[in-house]
Amino acid sequence: MLHISSHVLIPDSEIQLHAMRSQGAGGQNVNKVSTAIHLQFDIKASSLPPFYKQELLRLRDSRISQDGIITIKAQQHRTQERNRADALERLCLLIQSVAIPRKTRRATKPTKGSQTRRIDSKKKQGRLKALRGTIE
Repeated sequence: MLHISSHVLIPDSEIQLHAMRSQGAGGQNVNKVSTAIHLQFDIKASSLPPFYKQELLRLRDSRISQDGIITIKAQQHRTQERNRADALERLCLLIQSVAIPRKTRRATKPTKGSQTRRIDSKKKQGRLKALRGTIE
């Protein structure tokens, strides 16, 4: 069971974990031992509450496919157990990030001081460029 919050749990049967060989440098250990973990989690077929499903599907994250499948690859650590724990932790953080309410953006106007600083810098730049002209 993966604990997301006090009320939300994900059964292990909904999370698919596959071991594979890691990429990159590491010598004999990387070439022979399957330490990397490839995690897949289907949002639509899961037992998550509808709110979590909607918000996860609305996210623009490269780890979430068009079909609503979260794919996480963990290969940072040397052992399969630590990579498995890392992948599950990253899945948990992704799902928890959806529950945090986002602040609504309120449009503001630039202050009087910032407007004058902007105009002054533009005038200064214009004077500098005027000096670059050809002398007649």
